Amino acid sequence: MNDVQTTVDTWLAAWTEPDERRRQELVRQVWTEDGRLVDPPLVATGHDELVAAGAGLQAQFPGHTFRRTTAIDGHHELCRYGWELVGADGSIALSGTDVAVVAPGGRLQRVAGFFGDLSAA
Repeated sequence: MNDVQTTVDTWLAAWTEPDERRRQELVRQVWTEDGRLVDPPLVATGHDELVAAGAGLQAQFPGHTFRRTTAIDGHHELCRYGWELVGADGSIALSGTDVAVVAPGGRLQRVAGFFGDLSAA
């Protein structure tokens, strides 16, 4: 999978996929086996922990989905993109930016999530 946009969008869909088996398939499709997610409230390494992180997020925000809010900006093996976590009623529960390292072959190797907008200097 060499298309980083498809990779990122699949990952965002996997986060809130309610079916655990399907979530596992999506995670395995777009993450390397040693992939590592670092967000303010959690760190998850490997497919099993990434799948479990999605279950934890769904428990905290039932019925929510992620949507990418920006184009994907990238160079070399790095990319960044904005996102929102949206409730069924359209309310935004959380927004932020992810910075990712994409492995050769196009799968995610590392993702660091940041919540909210950057403050002015």
